[in-house]
Amino acid sequence: MGDKKFHIAMYPWFAIGHLTPYLHLSNKFAKRGHKISFFVPSKTLLKLEKFNLHPDLITFIPVTVPHVEGLPPGAETTADISLPVQLPYLMTAMDMTQPAIEAFLKEHKPQFVFFDMKHWLPSLARPLGIKTIHYCVISPAATGYLIREKGTFKNIQFTEADYMKPPPGFPSSSMIKLYADEARQVIGAGLKEYDKNISFSERVFTSFTACDAIAFKTCREMEGPYCDYIENHFKRPVLLAGPVVPEQPTSKLDEKWEKWLDTCKPNSVIFCSFGSECILRRDQFQELLLGFELTDLPFLAALRPPVGSESIEAALPEGFNERTQERGVVHGGWMQQQLLLAHPSLGCFVTHCGYGSMMLHNSFN
Repeated sequence: MGDKKFHIAMYPWFAIGHLTPYLHLSNKFAKRGHKISFFVPSKTLLKLEKFNLHPDLITFIPVTVPHVEGLPPGAETTADISLPVQLPYLMTAMDMTQPAIEAFLKEHKPQFVFFDMKHWLPSLARPLGIKTIHYCVISPAATGYLIREKGTFKNIQFTEADYMKPPPGFPSSSMIKLYADEARQVIGAGLKEYDKNISFSERVFTSFTACDAIAFKTCREMEGPYCDYIENHFKRPVLLAGPVVPEQPTSKLDEKWEKWLDTCKPNSVIFCSFGSECILRRDQFQELLLGFELTDLPFLAALRPPVGSESIEAALPEGFNERTQERGVVHGGWMQQQLLLAHPSLGCFVTHCGYGSMMLHNSFN
C-alpha cells in the first residue's frame, strides 16, 4: 500500500476464531497508519477492546444482531448457540444486518472491506466503488481442497469418492486426503440450506468468486503452491498477509488463572483448547478428560459442552471432579489463549489444530 493511507472496513464472521485474526490484521494495518472501522457484535465488543493496540485508528462499530426464530435470546456469536443445529439461524441473522452495513458504507466510503461468509457483501460494495477482500482465516491448503464446484448448487454432483482425493490441478506433492466419514460430513455440511434456499457451499463459493481479491494469513514459503491453485481456481488475485502473529497484548491474564498457574511448576501444565466451533461427542469429551486425568499432571481444558449436554458439569465423567479438583480445571467459557500460552507453567498445548491456534502456538516456540 506504500505511503498512502486508506480507510479499511472489517466485517468478519461472528465467531471468536474469526473476529480475533481480523483484529490482529487490523492492528498490523493501523501500525502503518491506516484507519480501520471494525464491525463487531455489541456485547462481544468488550472482549475485543483490550486487544485493540491502536484505539486512535481502530474504531469498533457495534452491530446489533437481529433475533431470528430458533436462536437463543441475545445470541451474537457461535459461542452463544448450539452447534451445528443453530448455525444456519446465526447466518440468517447476519444477513439481516445488510441494511445497517450498507448505510455505513454509503456514509463513510472506505476504500476496502475485508469480509468472510457474507456472499452478499461484494454486490453491495461494488456500486459504491469499494473493493472487497475475502480474508480467509482457514489455510489455503484446506480451502483449495474443500471448496469445489460441479454442476449447480441445487444439485451437487460430488460423491464421497470425489472428496477422498484432491481436486483436479491440486498440487501434486500434497498428501492431503479425506476418509469416507470425513467426506460424508463435508458433503452434508455443503448441501445444508442456510436461509432463502442458499446452501452453505453456495454461500462460500460466491464469497470467493464475487470478491475483488482473496487474502490469507500465510506466506509463499509455507503454502505457495496452494495459493497458486486457489488463484487459478477462483480466478481472483491472492494476497498474502504473512502469518500475522499477534503482538503481545497490553492486558494482563485474569487474576483467577494467573494465581492458579503460579501454583504449578514450570512447563508442567497441559492446556487444551478446541476453539469456539468444535463440539465433541459426549464419549469423545469424556475420553479426552480421562486421558488428562491419567497423566497425573495439572491441566486446564477450555471446551464447549459436548453434543446433547447443556453444561460442562453435566457431561463430566462420574467422580471426575472429586478425583481431579486439586490439579485440573475444565472451563466452558472464553479464555485469553495468547496470555495463557505465554505463561511459564504451560508445558503442553492440546489443540484441534485450528489455523489461528497453530500460528499462535508457534509464536511461543
